[in-house]
Order: sequence, then C-alpha cells, then structure tokens
Amino acid sequence: MNLILRLLLNALAVFILAHILTGVTVDGYLGAIIVAVVLAILNLLVKPILVILTLPATIITLGLFLLVINALIILLADKLIDGFGVSGFWTAILFSILLSILQSLFQSFLKDDKK
Repeated sequence: MNLILRLLLNALAVFILAHILTGVTVDGYLGAIIVAVVLAILNLLVKPILVILTLPATIITLGLFLLVINALIILLADKLIDGFGVSGFWTAILFSILLSILQSLFQSFLKDDKK
C-alpha cells in the first residue's frame, strides 16, 4: 500500500512540474503515473549501473555528476514514453532537482501521518 501511495505522490509531483516548467510535457494524470512507474524502474535498474561506471567522475566533482546521471535517466524516460517530453538536457537537470525537492516534501508529509 505504501508503494502505491508513493508512486501516486511521485506522479502528482511529475504532473505539477509538467505544468510549471515550460520544457516538460505530460499527457494527463495517467501519463504522469506511467512516468512515475518508469522512473522508479529506471532508478532501480539503470541508475546503479551508471553510478558505478561513472564513480571516478562523481568523486572528482564531489557528487555533482549525480545530477547528470539523474538528467540522463529522465531523458531516457522521455525516449521510452510517448506521452512524456523533455525539451533538453538543462530542462532535464532542472526537472530532476525540482522533482527531488517535491518528492522529499511529499515523503515528509507521509512520515508526519505515521507519527
């Protein structure tokens, strides 16, 4: 149940950001749910491989290269999903940063409900 709630909150964050950022488009709330699921799968399967392969660059940049990895994951999701679009690399980085912030806010609301 907690996983479904997290996916729905992530989909809400994607939907909100798609309406705020001009370079990001998503086709409705169902499209946002699909984007949230695909991003979760890509973060589970692809991101660890990219982190290991780019570990030297991540260490040299003191972890800032992880922003590039997150942007690449979002651009990959853009290629995989027809109803989701990101206009460029810098938009993907901004989308990644704002998505992380919104996800953190939503997760903090979930933790407050449990207490």
